[in-house]
Amino acid sequence: MRDERGLLERLCLEGFQSGLSWLTILRKRENFRKAFADFGPEQVARFGARDVERLLGDAGIVRHRGKIEAAIANARGTLALRDEGTPLEQVVWSHQPVRHRAPRSARDWQSTSAESVALSKTLKGAGFRFVGPTTVYAAMQACGIVNDHLASCHVRNAVQKELDAVAR
Repeated sequence: MRDERGLLERLCLEGFQSGLSWLTILRKRENFRKAFADFGPEQVARFGARDVERLLGDAGIVRHRGKIEAAIANARGTLALRDEGTPLEQVVWSHQPVRHRAPRSARDWQSTSAESVALSKTLKGAGFRFVGPTTVYAAMQACGIVNDHLASCHVRNAVQKELDAVAR
């Protein structure tokens, strides 16, 4: 995932997922897209108090004021990064691990990394919310920035080839 809108969507959905099942979020994904103007940063950044109230009444999404307000803040942060000359996709991909050892078993999976801690700090500095290191690491996995397929997984090498091609 290398486009601004897609990255914003993933970061926001990871925030909405916090404390919930991913299945819940996936089942509501199209509703989130409709409710949040397909995660277009310009449109979502203009959301105000009336929009927050409207979204709090939308049973098709997760109705959590803090998470709704975070999605709006994240859109504004996306625009702030762009205005500063470092678009969201550049910021996110600049935190790709140089070396990431293939997990051998589920015990080797991690929930954060030095890169996710650094990216979380950068995003928070731009005004993003609900982007702690664990949430950011999950987004990095979802966007293909981190390949956490087990070493024995039949798709690991193919995924790694694609990741290496993108890194070049």
